[in-house]
Amino acid sequence: MRRRTLPALAAGLSAAPALAQPLWPTRPVRVVVPFAPGGSTDVSTRLLAPRMQQNLGQPVVIENRAGAGGTIGSDAVAKAPADGSTFLMGTISTHVLAVGLYGPRLPYDPERDFVAVAPTVLVPICITVHPSLGVTDLAGLIALLKAHPGKYAYGTGGAGGSAHIGAVAFLNAIGAEATHVPYRGSGPMLTDMLAGQVAMCFDTPALIAPHHAAGRLRCLAVATATRSPLMPDVPTSAEAGLPGYRAYSWFGLFAPAGTPASIVTRMNQAVREAVLDPANRQRLEEQDLPPIMEGSPEQFAAFLRSELATWVPVVRASGATAD
Repeated sequence: MRRRTLPALAAGLSAAPALAQPLWPTRPVRVVVPFAPGGSTDVSTRLLAPRMQQNLGQPVVIENRAGAGGTIGSDAVAKAPADGSTFLMGTISTHVLAVGLYGPRLPYDPERDFVAVAPTVLVPICITVHPSLGVTDLAGLIALLKAHPGKYAYGTGGAGGSAHIGAVAFLNAIGAEATHVPYRGSGPMLTDMLAGQVAMCFDTPALIAPHHAAGRLRCLAVATATRSPLMPDVPTSAEAGLPGYRAYSWFGLFAPAGTPASIVTRMNQAVREAVLDPANRQRLEEQDLPPIMEGSPEQFAAFLRSELATWVPVVRASGATAD
């Protein structure tokens, strides 16, 4: 089993203090997923919900409220009553990348309008090429891109998403240029990748693994600290010769600002127990949604600040917008 640890959450962990049984919750708890059903955010939330419900003693109701890259559902929760009745399963897209994409048009502030409750999973991004490109490792791809600035195109599931920004960070790290081809989702992008219409792509191991195994695509590196169990032969970016390069998404639970600390602490404990549950961990791992094993509300808030400082400048420099 892999243990995923957010960079800012790795140290100084301590057990939550024992609390007297609080009155909350006295009614069902709603968790808004700001994306359509069936995506990784939705899947992981629904997987964790039964264990959270067992801990809380009340139903945990999942509500999908998709639109505008997750910002519609996020804004709804930001404006919901701060009474522990409503939470948001936020992501790097809703709470970090959206700041750079929307600028002053973003209808909420990720720090001011929310309380960080608990992180759940960290999803890796991998670098993949079509075999016709003729490269077999990351060093070969880097050499090719640097030798032919702007000649090659890469696909992602959409402009401004974690895969696109991860690609921008990769090109910045190696000092090369390539043309971005954004698609309306990973499915259409994968179709063109398999047909050789784009030379390379950035997406999750879960999407790429079957085609890598069949030789239809060649994954060169996974941009997180550990290898993917779906493609154990693929090195991490550090192992492939690019230490320090990371690309990923993450999910985590947020509450409206002003939610009482006792509720935030109780919900953090419920999420932690759900993530630590051995059966849940195994199911998450099998879908390449590796769980984040640590994270108090304070540590998750500190991690969010770090992520904003790291990625918002990259988004703005990329020129990507929400239009």
